[in-house]
Amino acid sequence: QVQLVESGGGLVQAGGALRLSCAASRRTFSNYTMGWFRQAPGKEREFVAAISWNGGSTNYAYSVKGRFTISRDNAKNTLYLQMNSLKSEDTAVYFCAGGRTLWPTPSRSSYDYWGQGTQVTVSS
Repeated sequence: QVQLVESGGGLVQAGGALRLSCAASRRTFSNYTMGWFRQAPGKEREFVAAISWNGGSTNYAYSVKGRFTISRDNAKNTLYLQMNSLKSEDTAVYFCAGGRTLWPTPSRSSYDYWGQGTQVTVSS
């Protein structure tokens, strides 16, 4: 069992930046592909970005490519999401997730562990 705790959310103006963190409870964090997903009110949870166990491969949703950067520090058991040039449509609850898939897949069903989420609100 891996517990994931997100932090770093908040209120920011459009064009601003935020950095989300996700702390994992176990040292086996490095065995997992990690991802970020988000869910806006009344919408399905959607893929944002994912990163392979060693950081060698990444995958981004088209809507965030070039603005968001996913990274990880396996020594600190921590996943990050740097979000720049934020838009009002980025407003959502952001979740981190971990799975034993080899590829940083956008498929929700490939992730076994989920955090509770952190709210990101972008004002226009």
